[in-house]
Order: sequence, then C-alpha cells, then structure tokens
Amino acid sequence: MVGTQAPLSFPMAHVILFVFTASTIFHLQQRLAKIQPTWEFQALETESPTHGPPSGMWTINAIGRLGNQMGEYATLYALAKMNGRPAFIPAQMHSTLAPIFRITLPVLHSSTASSIRWWNYHLNDWMEDRYRHIPGRYVRFTGYPCSWTFYHHLRREILQEFTLHDHVREEAQTFLRGLRVNGSRPSTFVGVHVRRGDYVHVMPRAWKGVVADRRYLEQALGWFRARYSSPVFVVTSNGMAWCRENINDSRGDVVFAGNGIEGSPGKDFALLTQCNHTIMTIGTFGIWAAYLAGGETIYLANYTLPDSPFLKVFKPEAAFLPEWVGIAADLSPLLKH
Repeated sequence: MVGTQAPLSFPMAHVILFVFTASTIFHLQQRLAKIQPTWEFQALETESPTHGPPSGMWTINAIGRLGNQMGEYATLYALAKMNGRPAFIPAQMHSTLAPIFRITLPVLHSSTASSIRWWNYHLNDWMEDRYRHIPGRYVRFTGYPCSWTFYHHLRREILQEFTLHDHVREEAQTFLRGLRVNGSRPSTFVGVHVRRGDYVHVMPRAWKGVVADRRYLEQALGWFRARYSSPVFVVTSNGMAWCRENINDSRGDVVFAGNGIEGSPGKDFALLTQCNHTIMTIGTFGIWAAYLAGGETIYLANYTLPDSPFLKVFKPEAAFLPEWVGIAADLSPLLKH
C-alpha cells in the first residue's frame, strides 16, 4: 500500500505550492492597484507648482512723470514675462497712464501692497543678463528704467499696451488734418519735442551737460527739409515761449502746437505720436514719443562732458535706438566756466 501511494504525494505538494504562490501574487496585485492611484496623485501635486499658473507678485515704483512711468511700465511688463511672474502696477501709475493708453496690467491696491514684504530690486537703466533670472516671488523694482534694451524684443506688445484711447488719438489727428503749409495740406508730419523746464538748470549744474539750443534745432529741421517735400513741424515743449523765440517759422512750415502743461501731458504726447517722424532733444518724454511714432528720429547727442556723473546712470547706446540719428550738442557753454 505504501508503495502505491508515494508517487501521488509528490505532485500534490507542487499543486498546493502553486495555489499558495498564485494566491499571494493575486492579493499583492490587488493591494498595489489600490496604492498606485495615491502615488500618481502625490506626483501630480509635487509637479503642479511648476506647470500651473505663476505664483508671487511683481511690481515697480511709480516715480517721475509720464515718460519715466512709461519706461517703468514697459520694463516691468518685459521682465515679469521673461521670468514667468505676474505683474501688477501701482495705483499711481495707473492714474498716470490709463487716461491716455489702453494698458492691460492689473492694478495693485495700496492696502495689498502695504501688507506684502517686498524684495526691493534696483534696476539700472539698461538690460543686464542677471535680470533674466530673478529668483524672488514678491519683487518690487526700483530705479528709473526706460531703456529699449529691456523691452524692444516685445515691441509689438509694447506698442499695443501704449495704444492711445480713440478720443485721444482722434483729437490729435483732427488737429493735424487741419494744418497747411503755404496753403497746401502736408504729406509729412514731423513732431518736435523741446525739453526745457528744470533741465535748463539741472543739466549744467548737476550733470555737466546742456539742453538743445537754437543751432541744434535748425540743423534738425534742415535734415528733414532736405529729405522730404514740404514737411510740417509740429512743435511741443514745456518751454513754448523759448521755442517761439528760437525756432524760425518764417518758411510757414512750423506750427507751435503744444500747450506745455506738464501736469496734463496727454495732448502734446498724442500729437507727437501721430506724426510720421520725430525731432527730440533730451528726456524720456521725447524718447517715448519717437518710439511710438516710428519713422525717422533725430536726437541731441553727446550733450554732457566726458566726466559727467550722468554717464554713470545713463548709457546713450541703451537709450537711443541704433537707427536713430544723433546731432552732437554744442558743449562750449560748459567750457567757459
């Protein structure tokens, strides 16, 4: 009897082992199936800050007048986009720019701004490589950035941000359409901005520099007269009395159009941007008028002495587009002192 049962016991052991092993594997698979969704959910949670909406908040100081704040807005717009951060503008900047332009950046409420612990990050007035990777989440830029080197790669978007409101543009165009040169409607409009005001004293006393003089303006107007048939020059300035005394209008092609009201610069600025070309002197107001107008631009070049402290905070090559044409300033008044 023992001899006949022994062969049957060995296969039975294999069957029992197989059943036990299969059962164990089956139960492990069931448990893993329940655990796996949890692992996947945790992985998605870990990656979501990278692929989700940008976090933090970036803003900039709102200092200076119209030209300064346009530069600050455009710089914030470009750097925030470059670093993948949301940008918000101060209420003061919104009140300066929004009545003139169709800007889109949201406004940072003053109560919100005061509750945030900001990292104040100073900017020079030219683009630097380190600005491409700014690590902070709550950054407030300081300084007076205006250089095209920050935002020129986004020119189309910047021009869109600084699109004039319809009523502002239409008022400027209505004025320009009514102009005549010796009885004929001009086909070429040249905006002229002459910066005077505080710069008349600040430039020589603080910066070892000069403002535009009569000779520069004669050269600039002559440059356009030599290239265009019957242009009209639309003059705006915060020193209109000086302009009337120093710009020769005997040809009938000069119009003293600006009101020179610094507290309400929208009208003068709109007139300049609706012209085909620009003659500017110094200052961010003229720079932005030329940038938005497009066309050809003449600017006052080399208007400080070589040892001017102004050159430590201002780089001409970062302020004026390469295609713009500079006419050197007369520095002789500085050399007399």
